[in-house]
Order: sequence, then structure tokens, then C-alpha cells
Amino acid sequence: MLEVAEQVLIATPIGSLLGDRLMGGAGARVIDGDTLQMGKDRVRLHGIDAPESRQTCRRGRRIWACGQEATRALERLIGASQVTCQKRATDRYGRSVSECHAGGQNINVWMVRHGWAVAYRQYGGARYAADEAFAKRRKSGLWAGHFVMPWDWRKGKR
Repeated sequence: MLEVAEQVLIATPIGSLLGDRLMGGAGARVIDGDTLQMGKDRVRLHGIDAPESRQTCRRGRRIWACGQEATRALERLIGASQVTCQKRATDRYGRSVSECHAGGQNINVWMVRHGWAVAYRQYGGARYAADEAFAKRRKSGLWAGHFVMPWDWRKGKR
């Protein structure tokens, strides 16, 4: 169950806490393709699901570390940019579920549109369906081959 809340989280190289705005000393740190660490706060990107870090995918006969590649794509996107997040909810693990921006880009949209995450429709991701369709048509990221949906992979489907 998600607890709905509105809060702005900001990670910059500054390092201070101002009310609902979090400013982390080293900025946002990427945990995986859909999770950031902003200071003391763990932030799950709202409405998207990226492959797990240990998840692999297939392109033709080649198996590749798509979970690690999704993480690297998010790291490249964020780079040294300031990250701001609008909190939408809190998940059952206590993470902020947020829509985030870096370098003028909506991170959630970018990850889905470039094929590194899928629209997590069960958790508000229907808004990213057009971005997912775009990535699928272009065979971008995960869509360049065969993959198991992250939620199925977590349930043991390999």
C-alpha cells in the first residue's frame, strides 16, 4: 500500500537539509535502474520498473547484463546534474516513490522512452505507456531483444 504525500527532494553538491527539500552532499547516487539514494532517503522512481541488477536479457544468441546496463544508463543520464524529485507516495519499504528530474529531463520518462525501464502500470505507470510503445517500436534498450518483465523476474521467472 502506498501512502500519498507531496514532498520535494533535491540532491546537489551543496549538502544541507531545508524543510521538505533534501540537498545531498554528493548529489543523487544510483542504486539500480529505478532507485536513487538522495542523502538519507531512498527514492524509487514512480510508475516505472527497470530490470534487476542481476537480471540478464537476450539479443539473438547473446546474453547480456541488461540490469547492469539500465543502471549505467541512469548513471549517465544523471551524471553530475542536480536531481529534484516530487514525492508521490511512500512504498511498503519506506522508500519515497517519486517523479524525478535531472539536467532538464524527466528521469522516469527518459528511462522508459529509451527502453531501460518499462511502464509499471500496476503502480501508476499507465502515464508512461506511450513512451514504452515508442521504445518498443524503435527497439531501444531492453526492446532490442528478449527479456522477462522485471516483476516476473523477481517472482522467479527466468
